[in-house]
Amino acid sequence: MGLELYLDLLSQPCRAIYIFAKKNRIPFEMRTVELLKGQHLSDAFAQVNPLKKVPALKDGDFTLAESVAILLYLTRKYKVADHWYPQDLQACARVDEYLAWQHTTLRRSCLRALWHKVMFPVFLGEPVSPEMLATTLAELDVTLQLLEDKFLQNKAFLIGPHVSLADLVAITELMHPVGAGCQVFEGRPKLAAWYRRVEAAVGEDLFREAHEVILKAKDSPPADPTIKQKLMPAVLAMIR
Repeated sequence: MGLELYLDLLSQPCRAIYIFAKKNRIPFEMRTVELLKGQHLSDAFAQVNPLKKVPALKDGDFTLAESVAILLYLTRKYKVADHWYPQDLQACARVDEYLAWQHTTLRRSCLRALWHKVMFPVFLGEPVSPEMLATTLAELDVTLQLLEDKFLQNKAFLIGPHVSLADLVAITELMHPVGAGCQVFEGRPKLAAWYRRVEAAVGEDLFREAHEVILKAKDSPPADPTIKQKLMPAVLAMIR
């Protein structure tokens, strides 16, 4: 059996891996794990990833969890273009720096924006107070400013003149609040121009394909009560 990727394109790190593999013509079999149906919590999926999270990779007898680890594995195994994860020591360190930073900052802010604005009220039928939503969106705004000031600055891409894993991971995160209806790029011309460059670098068709699911998040049907009960503990842990 060749490379298998266990993904749900509702998930931002899954989208990053999907785009990366497709863009670099890495052959893989996609195994869809539907998060909103709780398929990641099943005993069957736990055989692939005991952490019960997507993305997950299976390459023959080898299995791997965690999106950054998977991206680096694919980068090294398939000898992709250097700009994705540069051999230059300091450029590589800048990619590492961003990937280490984003886990508890941009990812958290974008995830909370999606769930507080759309998924809690629409999918789970749980109200979110105006105060909670306002706090969440204010936190997102602060994090976006950090993304601009610390990482993007006046460069074409987060690391320099070429697209890298850092850009791919960042843009797929930002599409979460976009899918929730947040005007992420409004009033941020520098960030908006960067978004257009990243989209062009990966290809507009592939970018749209990868984000089709998240851009329809607002239309999610209400969760079945049994599924809701199963998902709630994991959701609350994820966005705390």
